[in-house]
Amino acid sequence: MGRALKYTTLAQWGLLSLFLSACATSVPPKPPVFRTYNCSCNNLPPPVPTAPLVNVTPRGYYQSISYADLPSWPMGLSPNSWQSFLASCSKLINQPEWNTPCTNALQQPMSITLATQQAFFEAYLQPWQLTNEDRNPDGLITGYYEPLLYGSLTRTQKYQYPIYSQPQDIVTVDLGEVVPELKGRRIRGRLEGNEVKPYYSRSEIEGDKQPLKGHEIAWVDNEIDLFYLQIQGSGRILLDNGQIMYVGYADQNGHPFRSIALALHSQYHIPLNQTSYHHVKAWAEKHPKAVRKLLAENPSYVFFKREPDNLAGPIGTLGVPLLPSSAIAVDQRVIPLGVPVFLSSTLPLSQEPWVQLVMAQDTGGAINGAVRADFFWGFGDEAEKMASATKQKGRLWVLYPKGITPPQPLSEHSGYN
Repeated sequence: MGRALKYTTLAQWGLLSLFLSACATSVPPKPPVFRTYNCSCNNLPPPVPTAPLVNVTPRGYYQSISYADLPSWPMGLSPNSWQSFLASCSKLINQPEWNTPCTNALQQPMSITLATQQAFFEAYLQPWQLTNEDRNPDGLITGYYEPLLYGSLTRTQKYQYPIYSQPQDIVTVDLGEVVPELKGRRIRGRLEGNEVKPYYSRSEIEGDKQPLKGHEIAWVDNEIDLFYLQIQGSGRILLDNGQIMYVGYADQNGHPFRSIALALHSQYHIPLNQTSYHHVKAWAEKHPKAVRKLLAENPSYVFFKREPDNLAGPIGTLGVPLLPSSAIAVDQRVIPLGVPVFLSSTLPLSQEPWVQLVMAQDTGGAINGAVRADFFWGFGDEAEKMASATKQKGRLWVLYPKGITPPQPLSEHSGYN
């Protein structure tokens, strides 16, 4: 969704100057078209015996297991999990290893029984447990959601904080096109004469010079809400004319993401457990003159585009709509985008066991490592409540086509570059 934010080093900017010929603006993927088929699921192939292959990755390990060893399986299946899998297949079908399972999946109806889902996944896909670099199977599960903001298509005294579209002067260099070892690494900048400079930081974009004036797609009434919209990567805006505008991630300025929670703690002595969205918003209302300085601690800035009104959900990095409780953001260096992932953890606000089959359809700036996922809860107040409370240990298993070892991950995160 574009919530990922990269660290740009001086060395990278040196490479950028050398490889200007590789500059290109990024093109957002087109949303998929879903079709419903009236076919049976009786032609499933027999299960294929699997070998305990190990795929060693730079950041973790894959270990093949049986479905009998998958905790609580087939619990965690849902109607949304199947629809999300079909959405993933609309992108995966052109990959040789996914052609057979996805061709067969897309011949099934959009709604099938949970028993049929189970039979399909067990026939075509093999579970692989993920462990971290230190072989620890436990990792961190967090949550995100689609927020609602209030705004206008014109600037007024009430609506004065702009949402910017992708600037035309931002250039993106894929260093992997020149140096194979840097495959997946991209950096951003802007041309100033014959020189390449880092793109404008948050403080420059929001400063008095207003370098992006004219790129506004809407104005909203609260700068903290705008800041958190950039963290979530997509959202809805209730306009003053009563219409709803959907916005999604378009690009990012190339600066690293830095948490304002640490700044609140170090500069204003706010306890770290009181730096959630609601705490920050309440603090900002009491200290309006300090808000811009606080937000400038995070130089990263996200640009948006207007999305169609008829999408099933916000568009993730994979280029498909995210369905509530059926999609996660992952580290693409470890988990390929689009694949099914079985998640085991405990429910937020309780210690009840929680298992869910989800699809790796998004990426995020804080999502780094093998056993690491950001769970998409959906839209609305309840989704925001659950997302804010989701921060617990969990385990992950990737489901991959039988007889094929998951690929060596990319050397660098490429979802939000």
